[in-house]
Amino acid sequence: MTQNEKRQRKSASRLYAVQALFQMEARGQTIEAVAHEFTEYRFGAVYDDAEMVDGEPKHFLALLSEAVERQGRIDQMTDRALVAKWPIDRIDPVLRALFRAAGAEMVLAQTPPKVVISEFVDVAKAFFPDGKEPKFVNAVLDHMAHEAAPDRF
Repeated sequence: MTQNEKRQRKSASRLYAVQALFQMEARGQTIEAVAHEFTEYRFGAVYDDAEMVDGEPKHFLALLSEAVERQGRIDQMTDRALVAKWPIDRIDPVLRALFRAAGAEMVLAQTPPKVVISEFVDVAKAFFPDGKEPKFVNAVLDHMAHEAAPDRF
């Protein structure tokens, strides 16, 4: 597998993590059920003749478990980055899932913060291609990254 293929799989894992966290919240599913569904059936699935990229299971599972295990801390970081009138429980559930997945990767501290921000801004563009959300995501994640890893900037 080439470095580019590895990067694509890791990027896909981030998108899948956002989808999985959204699904867990929307349907009240457990992390185990969602992790199984995604790794067994969603990675590389074909929808309308388009094949999805395989995710990197280890990275996907790390993001999911970290987001669930440290949700309180991540939500607090997100709240501090949002305008006071918009606490995390009032924002779009897709954005909430995105902030939790990105926050999990920041807390794991294995990826440079600027890479995490860039990757999750791209995820926001996938979900909101015509909106202002990617710029909003960039600003919130930049604030979160400075809080999560001030020494890594």
